[in-house]
Amino acid sequence: MVDHAASELGRDGVRRLLEETLSQTVSRLGAYGAGLALIDPDGEVLTTHLSMGLPPEYVMSQHRRRLTAPTPDPLVEAVRARRLVWIESSEELMRRYPRPTRLPPHQALAVAPIITETVVWGALLLFWPASRPADLDSGARHAIEHTCQRLARVLQDAAKAGHRLLPPERPHAVPLPRRTTADHEEAQAAVEYVARLPEGGCALALDGRIVFLDATAAELLGEQADDLIGAKPWEAVPWLRDPRYEQSHRHAVLRQQPVSFTAVRPPDCHLLFQLYPDASGVSVRVSHIPAERQPPEPQAAPHAGKIMGIDTLYHMIDLAGALAQVADVPEVVDIASDHFMLAFGAQGCALLTTESGRMRILTDRGFNPDIRDVFDRMPLTSDAPGVLALTTGVPLFFADDEELARMYPALGEMDSGMAAWAYLPLIVSGRTVGTCVLGYDRPHHFTEEERLALTSFGALVGQALDRARLYESKSRLVQSLQAGLLPPTLPAVPGVELAARYRPAAHGMDIGGDFYDVIHAEPNEIVAFVGDVQGHDAAAAALMGHLRTAVHAYALTDAQPGEVLARVNRLITDLNPNLLASCLFVRLDLTRLRAHLATAGHYPPLLCRPGRGSEVLELPPGPVLGAAPWGSYPTVETTLPQGAILAMYTDGLIEIPATDTEQNIRLVGELIERSDGPLDSVAEELVRQCRPYGGHTDDTSVLLLRIVADGPLAS
Repeated sequence: MVDHAASELGRDGVRRLLEETLSQTVSRLGAYGAGLALIDPDGEVLTTHLSMGLPPEYVMSQHRRRLTAPTPDPLVEAVRARRLVWIESSEELMRRYPRPTRLPPHQALAVAPIITETVVWGALLLFWPASRPADLDSGARHAIEHTCQRLARVLQDAAKAGHRLLPPERPHAVPLPRRTTADHEEAQAAVEYVARLPEGGCALALDGRIVFLDATAAELLGEQADDLIGAKPWEAVPWLRDPRYEQSHRHAVLRQQPVSFTAVRPPDCHLLFQLYPDASGVSVRVSHIPAERQPPEPQAAPHAGKIMGIDTLYHMIDLAGALAQVADVPEVVDIASDHFMLAFGAQGCALLTTESGRMRILTDRGFNPDIRDVFDRMPLTSDAPGVLALTTGVPLFFADDEELARMYPALGEMDSGMAAWAYLPLIVSGRTVGTCVLGYDRPHHFTEEERLALTSFGALVGQALDRARLYESKSRLVQSLQAGLLPPTLPAVPGVELAARYRPAAHGMDIGGDFYDVIHAEPNEIVAFVGDVQGHDAAAAALMGHLRTAVHAYALTDAQPGEVLARVNRLITDLNPNLLASCLFVRLDLTRLRAHLATAGHYPPLLCRPGRGSEVLELPPGPVLGAAPWGSYPTVETTLPQGAILAMYTDGLIEIPATDTEQNIRLVGELIERSDGPLDSVAEELVRQCRPYGGHTDDTSVLLLRIVADGPLAS
């Protein structure tokens, strides 16, 4: 039954319930930060919806994750494996997840999946400072599990009521609970107290913006207080434009430990900055360093204004690490758009490429959707900046409408929703493979350093895009070959309902080794088999073709399953003694409702009888095909009553990293037991539930058959 509150509150009310739960959990467990990531409705992407106590730029860098990533981070692993992941230190984080990541350093991290029955909704993240004990005690684990159960109920009820949360453009920052309250008189007294102190004081938000500054601090910084409020010190104060100072704030926030540094205000005023963080922000003390304590050398970088910002450097590392793992064009497009917009503060990002002599728009996030029809499929002979960047490889920058209108009068009158643009060709080995277009909703002056950084970003994206397109072309070739080696359809057999599914491995361009088939051998008899060839190369593909043909041919004789496998085994050892294959063979008598089965090193089938649940049929194991030329394969006979379902599958369905295979087999049986619809839907549900997020290193085949009650051959 749908919870009444969830059905009445709507999406905004559901979000408030989630925020309250997150806030209560942070307070109860003494964490300094938290996040809530939910799986998008398409089931492919994990998006951060809520954050608490974490810098916005960090949260945005982790905003979207594809669940098909071949090397997951703790968040993706917790969702895939459906278990709590505990990281006690940054050293353990780097050891277990060596891919470059912007998870906060020197902290403890817990990630717990949010699950209702078989549905995974997302994950809860909790961060603690390095001072926390290394172990997560049972009380904390129980509290986390209880929170996830509560979150799961809210999300499930909201979905049933039609209020499932949609992926946000940016995560929503949940304010920390206020520890104290003060009226106007108390607040004024606090300001006066600070003003009496000999050193200056200011408060920084989690993202580094100055939210409070006293007169002494402004005087020491040499700036007007009104000019500094709302700005970041390392951006507003010229002599603080050094990545080391920005990095000090970042370390204080993410490590939740005090940090101090010295800087020199020209010409020779030495200042000490002491940063004291908590989950809501950073308090900074600014004091003058006496001459006798001053360091001998200035601390400020001589060319600080020419150094690429620390955020840009971090985004460059993030982008390189993320793109190194992707293998398809849509994922490259998503990652590139996220990083470009985040690193350079753009409000729009479009990726263009060429197709059949025309410009093709892969994505146009943030731009006026009405202009897509104008530019998509535009001939490469057109006079437009996107076409020019694609055909010449020359980057173009327009700081405002006037600059754009001088070169392209027609575009100056078009409403794209933007006021400044950067056209960045994506070049690989001298070839332009695409163009990235960044849009800004206000006029934007592109500095020399920014243009250099944009060009560097473009080079990384260009290489990834070119690699992904090559991968996709090879994948299409492989998939067409695979389709030719599998039956295009299953036969229509009166009295038997049949269904099959095949899914390739999540990554890799090699052909899969799975094969299956169903043969209507006699009027009252069918043969079904499923198998898996070792290897994923051309030789394995050839063997798979031979193997399926051989099994098909021997199946048309009257031989029992064990004899069929023995003959195929001898043939395979003659054809290629270096390759192996497993196979499960079933011959079904529809008149007597009896099945004869034999296996060559393959998983036995699951049999689900009406009212009796599911069981794994015990079959004497025979050697895999190709291992022993004269191996024997015992045949077992069993009854298949009307309504029974026989499930045959390959190891890709149940052998999933970081999970228990026997438990996965039980899950398959439970899913079949609960199903009462067509077998085609059951097969689809098996693949969806048992392989929900990709990341598999092996392909998967499922073959289901059910004895129906009204079939003429089953009477």
